[in-house]
Amino acid sequence: MSAWLIWGTAAALYGAFRLWYDNWRGALTPAEIERYLAQLERRDDTTAEARANLRQFLEGDDGRDFVMFNIVKATHDPVTDPITGAQVPGVSLLQRYSRHFMPVLLKNGGHPAIVRRKIGPYLDSWATEADPGWTIIGLMRYRSRRDMMNLVVDPQFARHHPDKLAGTLATFSFPTAPMLQLYVGPRIWLALVLALAAALVQLGVG
Repeated sequence: MSAWLIWGTAAALYGAFRLWYDNWRGALTPAEIERYLAQLERRDDTTAEARANLRQFLEGDDGRDFVMFNIVKATHDPVTDPITGAQVPGVSLLQRYSRHFMPVLLKNGGHPAIVRRKIGPYLDSWATEADPGWTIIGLMRYRSRRDMMNLVVDPQFARHHPDKLAGTLATFSFPTAPMLQLYVGPRIWLALVLALAAALVQLGVG
């Protein structure tokens, strides 16, 4: 096996990854924004205030990826299962929601960046409300604002969104952009993994 074939294969794999991982369509157009918002008008799991905030975020689209910060207070008490009507622990509905949310997120170029469980009370806070008993925080990477909206209007996501509502006592989320980032993202670590694999193959057949 020649070095050209080895390294060409690694480069092709990385190129295919970047075709999926990066946003190549640019920022949202006004027509796209109106179409997405019109689809949300017909749903009962959103509010006028939420749609107004969403419009502001979509109209400011820069075409780049972003990370959504989520903080959730799950309920362990019994709640009504939206599908079966049975009484089940609320947290089990969040788990079921995640099992259906993740494939749709991945399909649209997103992935979890960090998911952590809370292990203590507030250690530093002022001018804020008391800790309601947050359960987990999650940082979810979205390829673009368009991809986020594709997820929101996806029938599979919409079908299981009641699970999130039933299993969540309190939550908030907001989009973020990087200021300082010390962890290595997939663009870099995958390139390093493929380069290492190509080098090892070349050594093995050399």
